[in-house]
Amino acid sequence: MANRKNILLIALGIILLVIGYLCLGKGPAENPVSLTVAPIILVLTYLVVIPVGILWGKRQQESQK
Repeated sequence: MANRKNILLIALGIILLVIGYLCLGKGPAENPVSLTVAPIILVLTYLVVIPVGILWGKRQQESQK
């Protein structure tokens, strides 16, 4: 069951990365979406969502061995 959650979290991370990069490339350079929202989405995705997707359930799997 942990493998399915991992895949879903990593897929969510990939979707958020695409959304973040699309927001980053949208509009002029002074656009608030490309200056604030996109970097926040990208940083949270790279630092939280994808690592949680990779590490989710590792502790439970190690303790069962």
